[in-house]
Amino acid sequence: QVQLLESGGGLVQPGGSLRLSCAPSGSILSIDTMGWYRQAPGKQRELVATITRGSSTNYADSVKGRFTISRDNAKNTVYLQMNSLKPEDTAVYYCYGAVRTSPFRGARDSWGQGTQVTVSS
Repeated sequence: QVQLLESGGGLVQPGGSLRLSCAPSGSILSIDTMGWYRQAPGKQRELVATITRGSSTNYADSVKGRFTISRDNAKNTVYLQMNSLKPEDTAVYYCYGAVRTSPFRGARDSWGQGTQVTVSS
């Protein structure tokens, strides 16, 4: 199985910024849509942003204007630039990608292990 690996989480003060990165481990054939989800304590996992191979994006209303998702297809890497962070953004952030690992089956949603983002004074 191919896992996605996130990095860039940490502790930041309100109003600060972080940039998350995510790339697959091992070899893959291709990745179509990639994205970020997050899960706060006691809450359901929610979509943060997605980006297609052609760089069409979709954002949760709560992060529009503050977060920017981007990707580098040459590196098979997706990023989440998070600006103007709020305490409500505190969550474990999970990367996902529609990863194709075999020519004999379709792409499958693959997930990262999660990276903690804490926004606090």
